[in-house]
Amino acid sequence: MSDTQPTAPPSLYAAREPIFPKKVRGSFRNLKWAIMIVTLGIYYITPWIRWDRGPNLPDQAVLLDLAERRFFFFWIEIWPHEFYFVAGLLIMAGLGLFLFTSALGRVWCGYACPQTVWTDLFITVERWIEGDRNARLRLHRQGWNMRKIRLRLVKWATWLLIAVATGGAWVFYFADAPTLLGELFTLNAHPIAYTTIAILTATTFFFGGFAREQICIYACPWPRIQAAMMDEDTLTVAYREWRGEPRKHSEEVKNGAPQGDCIDCMACVNVCPVGIDIRDGQQMECITCALCIDACDEVMERIGKPRGLIDYMALTDEQRERAGHPPKPVWKHVFRPRTVLYTTLWALVGVGLVVALFIRSDMDMTVAPVRNPTYVTLADGSVRNTYEVRLRNMHGDERRFNMSVKGDPAIRLQIEGTPYSSITVPADEMQLQRVYLIAPAGSEPAQSDRTEVRLWIEDTQNGERSYKDTVFNGKGD
Repeated sequence: MSDTQPTAPPSLYAAREPIFPKKVRGSFRNLKWAIMIVTLGIYYITPWIRWDRGPNLPDQAVLLDLAERRFFFFWIEIWPHEFYFVAGLLIMAGLGLFLFTSALGRVWCGYACPQTVWTDLFITVERWIEGDRNARLRLHRQGWNMRKIRLRLVKWATWLLIAVATGGAWVFYFADAPTLLGELFTLNAHPIAYTTIAILTATTFFFGGFAREQICIYACPWPRIQAAMMDEDTLTVAYREWRGEPRKHSEEVKNGAPQGDCIDCMACVNVCPVGIDIRDGQQMECITCALCIDACDEVMERIGKPRGLIDYMALTDEQRERAGHPPKPVWKHVFRPRTVLYTTLWALVGVGLVVALFIRSDMDMTVAPVRNPTYVTLADGSVRNTYEVRLRNMHGDERRFNMSVKGDPAIRLQIEGTPYSSITVPADEMQLQRVYLIAPAGSEPAQSDRTEVRLWIEDTQNGERSYKDTVFNGKGD
């Protein structure tokens, strides 16, 4: 019998090594700063912008009014029955993502994705408090002492303030911001508001401060989808291997081979927010933030080598440059059949939404016949049908609508609760009104099974008209 002890199976999981990106300067870093400031500014400031819509409407420029089931965006008001506008905007967002990915790879992920923006902000705060990469590495590796506890508490507290502001800003889009702010501080806000803020605070704090690149690599599905949007002409961040190899510390150079431009300084790796080495080729983890381009260009300038060892380039450029030819002009990569198709579809949807916005009516009506009973025979022998009519007044003031029926002249219209053929609808509201259509005894509509009719409404203030077709049910004798 063998005395050999069974060995434990190898672990299938590796502990995460925290990434501490080094500070870098350059045009792409400046672009990321600008996008961060603009996007965060829009997110935090927008709920506080006022927009005068009149005395009967909210004065918040952007408001998702769930109670009234409406969406306000400056001068535009979207009602529930106009949800196709929201669907159109989502389609445009998807096509836009396809377009930018096809042209420039994961440029959305690298510059404008909320996970990227807030992670970048949290890393900036971390760098201000704990120092640059080397200082943060030393702090991470050393044991706990009063200095480390103090720095971590200050950092986490700052992150928490940002996270609370993030969750708070989100709820302000769903209610009047100044009013809700007062209710939050006086503890009079709805529990849903506190719950939403708590959830978004926790997720922002964890995703931006601790999970970081793990969200991009493991939680986000886009890295696994993006390949379908890209081809050999897509511009993405890449390393010019034919120019950089062999590297300074490689075995080939040690054995006397001429050295390439790469001096193996690891600057590109040290600035990468997802911790990859771009010199290993295209990788799913790369978010195309281009910070490695800034880092490498800075090193190339210091050692007197041409910039662009790491750069935006396409696979077709690699083939051309290896053969000694110059790369294609950028516009030839950007404007090609795939991107032209995406742009055309995106523009068509956008134009369609704009046209629909300008031709939509400021009043609307829906008609639903009451089926139980289908008709009622009155004491004088006349036949009456009942309809539930919903009238929408999308104006900022109350309007009076005249109602009429067209079809067989024997049919007359009566509005429940009033002897008049008109009704007043309050500003920016939908009103449910029961309406009767009555056919005299012995008339053709009263004796027929079905009679096609058309209900009309007319705005008495501007003469605008709208109609809905329905049927009048008779006895069918």
